[in-house]
Amino acid sequence: MSKLTAKSSQLRARRIYKVRLRKGDTVMIRSGKYKGHTGKVLQIHPTLNKVTVEGINIVKKHQKPTRTKPQGGIVEMTKPIWVSKVGLLDSSAKRPSRIGYKLNKDGSKTRVLKSSGKEIK
Repeated sequence: MSKLTAKSSQLRARRIYKVRLRKGDTVMIRSGKYKGHTGKVLQIHPTLNKVTVEGINIVKKHQKPTRTKPQGGIVEMTKPIWVSKVGLLDSSAKRPSRIGYKLNKDGSKTRVLKSSGKEIK
Protein backbone atom coordinates (compact mmCIF):
# COMPACT_ATOMS: atom_id res chain seq x y z
CA MET A 1 0.00 0.00 0.00
CA SER A 2 1.39 3.38 -0.94
CA LYS A 3 1.81 6.25 1.50
CA LEU A 4 -0.86 8.29 -0.30
CA THR A 5 -3.64 5.71 0.08
CA ALA A 6 -2.68 4.95 3.68
CA LYS A 7 -2.77 8.64 4.54
CA SER A 8 -6.14 9.24 2.84
CA SER A 9 -7.74 6.30 4.66
CA GLN A 10 -6.48 7.68 7.97
CA LEU A 11 -7.95 11.10 7.18
CA ARG A 12 -11.26 9.55 6.20
CA ALA A 13 -11.39 7.66 9.50
CA ARG A 14 -10.94 10.83 11.57
CA ARG A 15 -13.56 12.97 9.83
CA ILE A 16 -16.51 13.98 12.00
CA TYR A 17 -19.75 14.48 10.08
CA LYS A 18 -22.39 17.07 10.98
CA VAL A 19 -25.38 15.00 12.08
CA ARG A 20 -28.44 17.17 12.71
CA LEU A 21 -30.37 14.40 14.45
CA ARG A 22 -30.25 14.03 18.23
CA LYS A 23 -30.65 11.15 20.62
CA GLY A 24 -34.36 10.60 21.34
CA ASP A 25 -35.67 12.02 18.03
CA THR A 26 -38.47 10.07 16.33
CA VAL A 27 -37.41 9.29 12.76
CA MET A 28 -38.81 7.58 9.68
CA ILE A 29 -36.72 5.45 7.34
CA ARG A 30 -36.69 6.92 3.80
CA SER A 31 -35.20 4.03 1.80
CA GLY A 32 -34.09 0.44 1.95
CA LYS A 33 -35.45 -2.69 3.59
CA TYR A 34 -37.14 -0.79 6.44
CA LYS A 35 -38.66 2.01 4.31
CA GLY A 36 -41.65 3.62 6.06
CA HIS A 37 -40.82 2.26 9.53
CA THR A 38 -40.50 4.67 12.43
CA GLY A 39 -38.33 4.48 15.53
CA LYS A 40 -36.42 6.42 18.16
CA VAL A 41 -32.76 7.38 17.72
CA LEU A 42 -30.76 5.44 20.34
CA GLN A 43 -27.25 6.53 19.42
CA ILE A 44 -25.46 8.84 16.99
CA HIS A 45 -22.12 7.95 15.36
CA PRO A 46 -20.69 11.21 13.87
CA THR A 47 -17.40 9.61 12.77
CA LEU A 48 -19.28 6.89 10.81
CA ASN A 49 -22.08 9.21 9.57
CA LYS A 50 -24.60 6.70 10.95
CA VAL A 51 -27.37 6.51 13.56
CA THR A 52 -28.77 3.59 15.54
CA VAL A 53 -32.58 3.47 15.45
CA GLU A 54 -34.70 1.39 17.82
CA GLY A 55 -36.14 -1.72 16.11
CA ILE A 56 -34.42 -1.02 12.76
CA ASN A 57 -31.59 -3.06 11.16
CA ILE A 58 -31.67 -5.90 13.69
CA VAL A 59 -29.08 -8.60 12.96
CA LYS A 60 -28.28 -11.93 14.56
CA LYS A 61 -24.75 -12.41 15.84
CA HIS A 62 -23.40 -15.88 16.58
CA GLN A 63 -21.34 -15.66 19.76
CA LYS A 64 -18.84 -18.26 20.85
CA PRO A 65 -18.92 -19.38 24.47
CA THR A 66 -16.49 -17.37 26.59
CA ARG A 67 -15.63 -17.26 30.28
CA THR A 68 -18.01 -14.36 30.83
CA LYS A 69 -20.79 -15.97 28.75
CA PRO A 70 -20.30 -19.74 28.93
CA GLN A 71 -23.64 -20.33 27.18
CA GLY A 72 -22.78 -18.54 23.90
CA GLY A 73 -25.59 -18.64 21.31
CA ILE A 74 -27.30 -16.33 18.84
CA VAL A 75 -27.75 -12.73 20.00
CA GLU A 76 -29.97 -10.13 18.27
CA MET A 77 -28.45 -6.65 18.10
CA THR A 78 -29.32 -3.33 16.46
CA LYS A 79 -26.77 -2.06 13.94
CA PRO A 80 -26.39 1.57 12.78
CA ILE A 81 -27.73 2.80 9.41
CA TRP A 82 -26.68 5.75 7.22
CA VAL A 83 -28.01 9.17 8.20
CA SER A 84 -29.07 9.82 4.59
CA LYS A 85 -31.65 7.00 4.84
CA VAL A 86 -33.32 8.62 7.86
CA GLY A 87 -35.56 11.69 8.16
CA LEU A 88 -37.04 13.38 11.23
CA LEU A 89 -40.75 12.57 11.49
CA ASP A 90 -43.07 15.54 10.97
CA SER A 91 -45.89 14.74 13.41
CA SER A 92 -48.56 16.77 11.58
CA ALA A 93 -47.83 15.50 8.04
CA LYS A 94 -46.73 11.97 9.13
CA ARG A 95 -43.82 12.20 6.68
CA PRO A 96 -40.03 12.42 7.06
CA SER A 97 -38.48 15.87 6.78
CA ARG A 98 -35.00 17.32 6.54
CA ILE A 99 -33.63 19.53 9.31
CA GLY A 100 -32.46 23.12 9.03
CA TYR A 101 -31.40 25.80 11.50
CA LYS A 102 -32.84 29.22 12.26
CA LEU A 103 -31.01 31.94 14.19
CA ASN A 104 -32.97 33.62 16.99
CA LYS A 105 -32.63 37.29 17.93
CA ASP A 106 -30.47 36.39 20.93
CA GLY A 107 -28.03 34.51 18.64
CA SER A 108 -29.00 30.94 19.57
CA LYS A 109 -29.81 28.33 16.94
CA THR A 110 -33.02 26.30 16.82
CA ARG A 111 -33.70 23.28 14.66
CA VAL A 112 -36.47 23.70 12.07
CA LEU A 113 -38.32 21.21 9.84
CA LYS A 114 -37.57 22.06 6.19
CA SER A 115 -40.94 20.83 4.90
CA SER A 116 -43.25 22.79 7.22
CA GLY A 117 -40.97 25.38 8.84
CA LYS A 118 -42.03 24.34 12.36
CA GLU A 119 -39.52 24.52 15.20
CA ILE A 120 -38.32 21.31 16.78
CA LYS A 121 -38.43 21.30 20.57
